[in-house]
Amino acid sequence: MDKDLQKEAAIREKNRAARVAFPDGAKAPRLGQGTWHLGERPSRRDSEIEALRLGVRLGMTLIDTAEMYGEGRAESLVGEAIRGIGRNGLFLVSKVYPHNAGRKNIFESCENSLRRLGTDFLDLYLLHWRGNIPLAETVACMEELVSRGLIRRWGVSNFDTADMEELWRIPGGSRCAANQVLYHLGSRGVEYDLLPWMRKHRVPLMAYCPIAQGGSLRRGLFENPAVRRVAAAHGATPAQVLLGFVMRGGDVIAIPKAGTPRHTLENAGAGLLALTDADLAALSAAYPAPAHKTALDMR
Repeated sequence: MDKDLQKEAAIREKNRAARVAFPDGAKAPRLGQGTWHLGERPSRRDSEIEALRLGVRLGMTLIDTAEMYGEGRAESLVGEAIRGIGRNGLFLVSKVYPHNAGRKNIFESCENSLRRLGTDFLDLYLLHWRGNIPLAETVACMEELVSRGLIRRWGVSNFDTADMEELWRIPGGSRCAANQVLYHLGSRGVEYDLLPWMRKHRVPLMAYCPIAQGGSLRRGLFENPAVRRVAAAHGATPAQVLLGFVMRGGDVIAIPKAGTPRHTLENAGAGLLALTDADLAALSAAYPAPAHKTALDMR
């Protein structure tokens, strides 16, 4: 076996072994795949499909998408990518628009997502963000989707601590299985109170944009001297360091996006990275943990 194949085998084994537990005992990969902005350009479709398939082969079997992403085009892309792959080996996540998260629309929205994905059920279905529909109604609908067998469990996205506390006061709200929020080295606000709250209640945090893909938040992260020194010390890339930082506690799921097989391989390689206490201290000196409450970042 040549060195490249040996490395891929090691990545696959590590990523398959690194799991995060949900409240019901189910487990999912600590390193998954995001799909925001995938499926929007036909010229990139083949590359994006191969990137997703490679990720699955490398143990990144959790795939996150949403009806919002390309108005369903990302779900359709995922459906094509996973065709022929054993369903039991996948952990599929999608999200419902807030305006569809009530009794009038949620069942049709879920069924449309399932149709586009080419599957009979979702492993996790999330409320994408809070809207005008009462949380109690959304929770009741989510529980009905579980009873119908269309989803295995449900959760939320972009919920801050006060939102989670409110959710917990609603009948059935404590059955929330996950909260997906923006989290990366340059945006650590969730560490002040949200992440501790979730750990106390044993609810996994899913980190979207864990390497600050695009936008002003990414500015300077890859070029930061501390990030680059840590990367060089491990023979890693800055992106792998950022992913390793988010996953360092073992109970956060990272869902980086990749539109090419090369980027998928880079992301998957983060599973081999073990940051030391000295590494984490250097990164925290460059990007300190929050000393006070900040608004939940959604950029």
